[in-house]
Amino acid sequence: MPDEQAAPPPQLGLVAGYGAFPLELAASLKRQGVELHTVAAREETSPDIERYSASTCWLHVGKLGGMIRAFQSVGVRSVIFAGKVRKLHLFRNFRPDLTAIRTLARLPDRKDDTLMLAIVEELARAGIEVLPQTRFAGDLLAGEGLLFGPKPSRTAFKDMDFGYIQARGIAALDIGQTVVVQDGAVLAVEAIEGTDEAIARGGGLGSGKACVVKVAKPQQDLRFDVPAIGAGTIEVMHAAGCRTLAVEAGKTLILERERVADLARRHGISVFGLKGV
Repeated sequence: MPDEQAAPPPQLGLVAGYGAFPLELAASLKRQGVELHTVAAREETSPDIERYSASTCWLHVGKLGGMIRAFQSVGVRSVIFAGKVRKLHLFRNFRPDLTAIRTLARLPDRKDDTLMLAIVEELARAGIEVLPQTRFAGDLLAGEGLLFGPKPSRTAFKDMDFGYIQARGIAALDIGQTVVVQDGAVLAVEAIEGTDEAIARGGGLGSGKACVVKVAKPQQDLRFDVPAIGAGTIEVMHAAGCRTLAVEAGKTLILERERVADLARRHGISVFGLKGV
């Protein structure tokens, strides 16, 4: 279940990646009077994040020691992660500092959870706690049932149920969190390339009726990598010929909600919240 909603502390650190989530969360926290200190990724984060931050430190991906020093310099003791940093940066233009190099050297693999837990532990050693992403997410979390767009067809409901089982399987293996299915067949599985690319690839293999299913990991750590959809997801689905999007209720963030609703209606895409297990 999602972390119980709570009032934010007066001061909070934000580790901001790409996408709308860091901006929506930062705007909400600022409205609540939070003094927000942001560490932003040069390769990923929107410059608009500075509008909501008392201070912003721009770092290249891999500057783990730099992140810790930035938060310590302003007295931050609690931080929240928002928005992904694409894992491809581990293989392209990666610029780790000494802290990151030492941390990576201890890891048995470079799975998402392995990497993020190592970062969380390194922050904890510096006296900085990482809070759940969902704690201050409010109404960003998806509910159950039909959320936007037309009611799914009977075939789509079958594909949602089938896709949910498949998506949970790959999520348990820490491969990805999204599958594209049609008529009981898996067309694409998300891996390192990300959700949008998986949707484009899978939709291109379907006949215009593909179903996208996105779930949380079976033992989802709510401090990082909580699944999210936004207006871009609907646009990519429309371009790829996907007709249904199913997400795990209570554990999926819906960003740019009004735009998602409008695009789903205009493109005839059903967005449905599935009850998790």
